[in-house]
Amino acid sequence: MRIMGLDFGSKTVGVAVSDPLGITAQGVEIVRRKSPNKLRQTLARIEELIREYEVEELVLGYPKNMNGTEGERCEKTKEFKEMLEKRTGLPVALWDERLTTVAADRSMMEGGLGRQERKAYVDEIAAIFILQGYMAAKEMKTKNCTDEQ
Repeated sequence: MRIMGLDFGSKTVGVAVSDPLGITAQGVEIVRRKSPNKLRQTLARIEELIREYEVEELVLGYPKNMNGTEGERCEKTKEFKEMLEKRTGLPVALWDERLTTVAADRSMMEGGLGRQERKAYVDEIAAIFILQGYMAAKEMKTKNCTDEQ
């Protein structure tokens, strides 16, 4: 079963998918929007990717503030979550994405990428971090349930 991770921003959506076993996450692409309020083409592209990769579950980065409060971006993310669920019929989990963009940027810096190159890929890398974190938490939960039996 493949899972898709999404980093939803005001201009782009970073997309990552898991391998069929749900162990690793790979970046797929960055969906760029012409207008922040127009999501029809973005949703259509995500649907194409869901079919192409045979995705059965979605995880969407949830941009809480550093102090744990929810701001305007959280509201927009919840609206996008509802659109995704309605349009795809798939479950969409929200995943705390605090510091994923920072971690993505840092890992690319360590890899020697320049500022412009990092800017071009940061959303896709952040989607990988979101998906990888979600899968690791699911694995831990499964492991804990198995250990209790």
